[in-house]
Amino acid sequence: MKKTPAFLLVSILSCAAPGVAVASSSPWANVQGGAVRLVSSGEPDADGTLRAALQIDLKPGWKTYWRDPGDTGVPPSISVTGASLAGVAYPVPQRFSEEGTVWNGYEAPVSFAVRLKVPDGKAEEIGAHVFLGICQTICIPLQAELKLDPGADSANPEDAAIVSQAFKAVPRPARSGFQLAEAENGGKTLTVAAELPQPGEAAELFLAAPEGYSFGPPRQLAGKDGKTGFSVQVYEQPDKPAPGTMAAYTLVQNGEAVAGTVSLP
Repeated sequence: MKKTPAFLLVSILSCAAPGVAVASSSPWANVQGGAVRLVSSGEPDADGTLRAALQIDLKPGWKTYWRDPGDTGVPPSISVTGASLAGVAYPVPQRFSEEGTVWNGYEAPVSFAVRLKVPDGKAEEIGAHVFLGICQTICIPLQAELKLDPGADSANPEDAAIVSQAFKAVPRPARSGFQLAEAENGGKTLTVAAELPQPGEAAELFLAAPEGYSFGPPRQLAGKDGKTGFSVQVYEQPDKPAPGTMAAYTLVQNGEAVAGTVSLP
């Protein structure tokens, strides 16, 4: 079973009123320990995709979570109106070990790279509902209703710099020679094989459990046949896993990171 969370989750919500969207970035929604806002930049590309950044400001001593927190925590969630969510990319997290739990997240201000698909390629008013966990000795759920108008100030240089930096900070797509190649399910343990630029050297794997699954922190194994293995404890999984279930991952070695998905057997 998954370990008991180390933090006390308090039911205090910070709800930012949507207000009137007058700019390409939303106002900050504030809560004890931090704040969040959504920033967009530029015009939609040829297929109607608009780039944006979910900025999370953290006060000293506060933390927030990666897409899969691990043993404890609240995964970030974002949904939108006036557009569709085409994808969210996350910077490489840190792995924290506190009070018998291991979890993945960030202890400094961070931005998630967001892709929005706008109807008919027209960037008009967009609303976003955001749910985050921001933690110190306790966790405070931050729930915010954000609103922006990408077309109101699409050439704003400050917004452009924020969005550009958010996309630069996320891992590159996995590629041949630097990826998870395969996974084997042994019931209570998942073993995954990684192709690394420096086989046999230390690497770090963050594996996000799909719905119905729960994983422990990956542990690196000895290399075999030019690949590096990782052992992942399976806390929970469906009785009958759906064929084609994919798990998102971030793989890190020597300061370089890639992100991709691996099929779960």
